[in-house]
Amino acid sequence: MSGVTGRRAARAGRPARIPGHIAIIMDGNGRWANARGLRRNAGHEAGEAALFRTVEGALELGVRDLTVYAFSTENWRRSPEEVRFLLDFNRSLLLRRVDELIDRDVRVRFIGRRARPVPRRLIELIERTEERTAHCERMTLRIAFNYGARAELVDAARRAADDLASGALRRLDARSLAARLDDPAMPDVDLMIRTSGEQRVSNFLLWQAAYAELVFTDVLWPDFDEAELARCVTEYAARDRRFGGAEDRPSTADGDDA
Repeated sequence: MSGVTGRRAARAGRPARIPGHIAIIMDGNGRWANARGLRRNAGHEAGEAALFRTVEGALELGVRDLTVYAFSTENWRRSPEEVRFLLDFNRSLLLRRVDELIDRDVRVRFIGRRARPVPRRLIELIERTEERTAHCERMTLRIAFNYGARAELVDAARRAADDLASGALRRLDARSLAARLDDPAMPDVDLMIRTSGEQRVSNFLLWQAAYAELVFTDVLWPDFDEAELARCVTEYAARDRRFGGAEDRPSTADGDDA
């Protein structure tokens, strides 16, 4: 992994409060490439370095969980050429770089539907990567692939309905539904970052990010690095997280509801 300068900057300005779980919508690969007269796929290739810089930065900060949005259920609508590239690229990335993650004690988990149209050989590689990294404990990197939060919630509701019908579940509540999400062990998101200046969550972790702090950065994903991650975390650390609670602050314009 590279980015020594970025890591030094991140250490120099270490935020006072570190989020346990950061989720990132990695946006802007196509615009980054087009601005340089390149095809969109070149932006996806450049995004690989940004991902590993971000992993390095998260490890330096002491983040325990990092979840990235790699391929959504809506991304199948892109051109067949780009979809093929992304499928092959993600497969190649796992083959080439899983050893680096193991060396850094990073466990890899995947969330999202593991069924067609995802190729069987890619599903097998996903499962093998999870098995190879299962012993790692320093940080969990979750990769959302063929993922959509609405689809995740529909699938969880179906599992709950089946269990209610069979008698395996006696009452449906928030806890029992959460236990049927793609990764029940995933903690709630503390900080959600979206790159490229767009300001929307795009069907990403709607359940887990119910009380996440949102930070939007104009940096395109291929240019994202440890220093920008630290800046986003610093912004998060300055927020007052109330989780629906409130207190009287007569001298401030304090909100009551969030």
